[in-house]
Amino acid sequence: MSKINDLIKKMCPNGAEYKELYRILKWNKRFAGVDKKKQNEIFNTKTNISAQLLKSLATEDGNIKLLSTGNFDGYTNEESYNGDIDDCEVITIPSGGTANLKYYKGKFINSGNILATSIDCDQYYLKYIYHCMLDKKNVIQNFFRGSSVQHPDMKSIIEIKIPCPPIEIQKEVVRILDTFGELEAELEAELEAELEARESQYEFWSGKIFENYDNKNTKHITDIAIVKARVGWQRLTTAEYLSEGDYYLITGTDFNNDGSINFDTCVYVTKERYDMDENIQIHKDDILITKDGTLGKVAYLENEPDKLATLNSGVFRIKIIDDEVMPRYIYHYFNSKIFRDFIESVKTGSTIPHLTQEKLVTLNIPIPNVNEQKRIVNILDKFDNLTRSLTIGLPAEIELRRKQYEYYRNKLLSFEELSVNE
Repeated sequence: MSKINDLIKKMCPNGAEYKELYRILKWNKRFAGVDKKKQNEIFNTKTNISAQLLKSLATEDGNIKLLSTGNFDGYTNEESYNGDIDDCEVITIPSGGTANLKYYKGKFINSGNILATSIDCDQYYLKYIYHCMLDKKNVIQNFFRGSSVQHPDMKSIIEIKIPCPPIEIQKEVVRILDTFGELEAELEAELEAELEARESQYEFWSGKIFENYDNKNTKHITDIAIVKARVGWQRLTTAEYLSEGDYYLITGTDFNNDGSINFDTCVYVTKERYDMDENIQIHKDDILITKDGTLGKVAYLENEPDKLATLNSGVFRIKIIDDEVMPRYIYHYFNSKIFRDFIESVKTGSTIPHLTQEKLVTLNIPIPNVNEQKRIVNILDKFDNLTRSLTIGLPAEIELRRKQYEYYRNKLLSFEELSVNE
């Protein structure tokens, strides 16, 4: 870091001028409601194909980047695509969805992205601008608006200011962040591989454990638990569907990867709606399972929710009523490959899959004695903590590495704002 400090001390000891994005970037289209003076120059691009066509062009090798708006990452070659190809250096902003920003230099085919490049490469290093925009990704995301598919309010986005120190400092910042990012990526890849191995171990051992008891000492699910779900929306109105309140409405999108519920993302319903069916009111030791779309996500309520909670129509509530059955044991059973295979065998629907209550209540579950259940829970909890927990284990280590990178990026891009008169 000594080189960057020396450069700052020499070239901009009092800070850097902050400039709006419209002053340093040119875009491949004009934006509605923007003064033409803020878009003096538009750069022409040749490609903008459908997402479906873009993905169909992917090859195992190739030198033409397929620039999607989402997480799809692929290349193609001239043999697979004989249409127009762009060849330049760009930053991408999706025209719909979320602020999934990307940088690329070289040959590419675009699908659904708004593209930007530097107005003057000798003054404004595009990859530096990209890092600045990543640092303000939350701000950019806040300018994505819409009731269904969100679209970027480019009139507001191009007004975002970033620090513009001399080009030598911009390039050194990029060199440091790229080097640090490569090291972080290597370490993260190692952690991801370790996490995948641990998850495979969890799946293997949970499968082995439950296989030992399969077809013996089984109990029908309705003999040990109440299985309930909301019957449709029961004419849930917008007046009952609240943005804040005292009664959580849990949906499938509120499930965390660690088997808990993220109550911060829940919406709310009225007291009248909450009171309608006590069988879908959620309490400590309940098990929840998603039943529509992404099937079989499982959550366990280790504690009583901080507010009263009920379910939407896409989630089952499993309440254990047999004193000889541990809820945590059933939670692990629902996370096992045996249960996932069961879901695959009984699910319905071709476009959107469903797990119906009629099919779920056909399930028989192996139930050993309580001491054996405790032993199994103890073993699988250790694997569960290692692979799934948001606060301990490998996922937390991966998240820590990402936050470290974001921290250092923010530090490198935090310049005192220089008055234009200085």
